[in-house]
Amino acid sequence: MRYLLLMWNEQDSAGALEAEPEAVGAEAEPCWMPWAREMDQRGVLLDGGGQVQASVPAATVRAAGTGVLVADGPFAETKEQMAGYQIIECGGRDEAVYAASRHPVALQGGVVEVRELLAG
Repeated sequence: MRYLLLMWNEQDSAGALEAEPEAVGAEAEPCWMPWAREMDQRGVLLDGGGQVQASVPAATVRAAGTGVLVADGPFAETKEQMAGYQIIECGGRDEAVYAASRHPVALQGGVVEVRELLAG
């Protein structure tokens, strides 16, 4: 089964994950690399993902009759903004929830939303 993990951080920290403490000052690897290695060892296949730019240059688009309404920024009225996404393939929801719970965003106080992707 394929799942979409949506990473949510507070607006001021969206897209800015801290480096692993033991890696600071050395050849620091991205903070998500230990997570990726653990998921690989568990048989969870990573199928794309990445961080997204802060919400300032974002646009919200809606169809309105025959026209289009475009608003600057995200629509959500919340202090948390989407910071990134990951697509994983694993055995089921419990494994996807475990993968989300181990992601650096969740471990650093953010939220990881788990959504099953529909076939097709």
